[in-house]
Parts: sequence; C-alpha cells; structure tokens
Amino acid sequence: MHAITIPQPGGPEALVWADVPDPVPGEGEVLVEVAASAVNRADLLQRQGFYNPPPGASPYPGLECAGRITALGPGVTGWAVGDEVCALLSGGGYAEQVAVPAGQLLPVPEGLDLVTAAALPEVACTVWSNLFMVAHVRPGETVLVHGGASGIGTMAIQLAKAVGARVAVTAGGKEKLARCAELGADILIDYREQDFAEELKAATGGAGADVILDIIGAKYLARNVDALAVNGRMVVIGLQGGVKAELNLGALLAKRAAVAGTTLRARPLEEKAAIVAAVREHVWPLVEAGRVHPVVHATFPLAEASAAHAALESGTPVGKLLLTR
Repeated sequence: MHAITIPQPGGPEALVWADVPDPVPGEGEVLVEVAASAVNRADLLQRQGFYNPPPGASPYPGLECAGRITALGPGVTGWAVGDEVCALLSGGGYAEQVAVPAGQLLPVPEGLDLVTAAALPEVACTVWSNLFMVAHVRPGETVLVHGGASGIGTMAIQLAKAVGARVAVTAGGKEKLARCAELGADILIDYREQDFAEELKAATGGAGADVILDIIGAKYLARNVDALAVNGRMVVIGLQGGVKAELNLGALLAKRAAVAGTTLRARPLEEKAAIVAAVREHVWPLVEAGRVHPVVHATFPLAEASAAHAALESGTPVGKLLLTR
C-alpha cells in the first residue's frame, strides 16, 4: 500500500508518500480501507520528531480515519467485512489501509457521509472524555474552551451547549469568534487583545469558569487558576504554551479547585474502548439528530498531506482539515 512516511523529522516537506508493507490485522483487530483521515496537532509534533507513536503502534501519522472494513482478525465479533466505520487510532491514518482494534471502531453516524465522518473520532473522544468523564460538566455550569475555533474547540462548544452549559471561548480575531458564536458560544474573548481571566470574571459576575478545557499549558496556568470558579475543574490536554510554570497552590486551595492532565493516544486499549463506547452512547445520537456536527475547514488529497500540515500551522483553519483518498 501507500502511506505518508517521515524518513527524517522536519517541516511539512518531511512527509513523504511512499510504498510500505500492507498491515495485517492481529487478534481483536480489523483491517480498514481508508477513505479519509484528518490532521491533528499531534501529527505536526510527530512530524517534527517530538511525539513518537506508542510501542506497537503504526509508525505513520494519523490518529483517526473513516473507511470500510476489508478483513477481520481473529476473535472479532460485531463487525463485518463491508461495514462503513470511523475509528480512533494510535497512528496509521495517513495510509491506504490501517489495522484497528475493534474496540476503537464506531459506525458512521446516520446522515453523515463517509469522508466527513473522519473528522469525528479524535475530537469526539477527546472532548467527551475530558469534559464529561474527567471534569463532569453539568447543566448550568460555565465552561471555558481555549482555542474555540480549533477542531477540539468546535466540538467542545457544541457538546457543552448540548448538555445545557454556558460556553466561553478564546480565539484569535473577530472572524473566528463569529464562527464560535454560530456554534453556540455565549462569551467571546479575543486572546490577542483581551485578558481572558478578566473578561470571563466580568461576564460571570466574578464567579469564573466551573470547567476549563486548556490546550495551552504553562503560559496560561496562572490565569487559568485565576479564572476558575470555586470548586472549578481544569483539564490540560495540550502544551502549545510550554510545559513548565509556577503554580500558586494557595490560590488553588482557596478555590477548592482541581487540575487534571490527560492524553489519549497512549492509553491502554481497554480505556480507549471505554471512551469510544461512551462516545457512541452519548455523542452519536446528538450527531444523528443534527444537534452536533463536525466542522470541516478544507480537504486535501492524502498524498499531499504536507499542504494540509502547512495550512494547519498557518493558524487560519476553523475546525478540521481532512485528507482524502
């Protein structure tokens, strides 16, 4: 088959479309013929040499895909050759075929085409696991989503609104904030021109956010704690603003607040399967009802993944970038 390989770490030009061995499904896995994949920031880090796949995972980038099952490995039940699926991956989505643990498969939601379904698994699993399985967002709470115009952000806005939360977002510029508002965001903060902690407290009568979903890390740590409400919960899922910062534990204790850090890619198979099952139970009905939808900014041919990486690095996309066969 063909796949996007990374012979040497580097810029977008480091991605090379090459002939590679066909994958073989192992125990509990299925083989999927990929119709589309999607670009995530983790893929950029892998290309740069900073985020290697977990042991045993495919060496090729790509953390999600959609396609058709072409073969079943030993011990697989509940799926059949020809089924249209989308999948959460540990790697390998930038390829013509990928072997997927059966517990990480999802049916394509009714009403959604196969290609667009590739935009769902990573963001749906990331947002649901962090906002609801870790932070336990409840109706009426205020949720602050950093990077509201990103793939993660656009999904977080919709899911938080779907359960009755009030949503605040940070994004860069009026156009991105307008798109966030279209998705349901209530409080719009331009991080380029405004202090998000001050703006959020002003908009909530000084209360702050009950839950913060953070992709920035160190750069925002102090202001995130300042922006948290009493009994607030912050989940850090990205480190775009660095890995080390000083934390005022007194401020955290005074608010009886909690800070959690999570990743998805390296979790054990059983944990990923539990997250995927929860997404199928709770998110898929919302997608099929039209209350939640993937936001796709643009599509690129899979062989031209380098152009998609350059586009994501430009900071202009709203939502997801897809790679299609």
